[in-house]
Parts: sequence; structure tokens; C-alpha cells
Amino acid sequence: MTSKVPKPGEPVRGSKSGKPIMALFDLLGRSWALGVIWQLSRDAMTFRQLQQSCEMVSPTVLNRRLKELTSSDLIQRGDKGYQLTATGLELFEMLKPFGTWSEKWADRLTRD
Repeated sequence: MTSKVPKPGEPVRGSKSGKPIMALFDLLGRSWALGVIWQLSRDAMTFRQLQQSCEMVSPTVLNRRLKELTSSDLIQRGDKGYQLTATGLELFEMLKPFGTWSEKWADRLTRD
């Protein structure tokens, strides 16, 4: 089964209008999309390094995500492997606070 890469202005999951935020949520909601972005925020990685960092995601899923994130200008392939683009880095900076928040949330849940 092939699925289209979500694009603003085109219908996406949850939105017939394809509003930009809905296209972004569709893209980031796909399995391992956020995981790939999070891993690449540290440094460039090869396909194998990414697969290992992403808890051995299947090669098929990882390959699909890399293609989608590349065509969406969030990652690119460089000399050292895959890396975030300037757009991908900008997105990660907005996502980064969720990492801190999630740690506090996890602590609260384990204390209760």
C-alpha cells in the first residue's frame, strides 16, 4: 500500500481542505516520523544507525519515512548520512520542549 506524502493544500488524514497544520500532523503522526526527527537532532546518521537508534524499526517503514521526510524538506542526505535540513532543525526546536515536559509527566505518573 502506498500513501501520498501529506502536502498543504491537498486533502490529508483528518482534513479535506489540507490546511498546513493538518498536513504537518498527518506527516508527523506516521509511525517513526517523530522518532527519526528526534534521532537526527543529535547528529547525522546512516540508514543502519537510524534503524538501530529507532529500536530496530523495519527497513521498509524506515525507508518510507526517510523518503517522506526528505520530500517534505525536513531531512536530507549528506556526506555522513541523513541529517535535518534547516527546516527540520526549526521544527525540532519547536518539538524539543515536549521532551522536557514528557520527563516531568513520566515522573508524576510514576509517583502516583
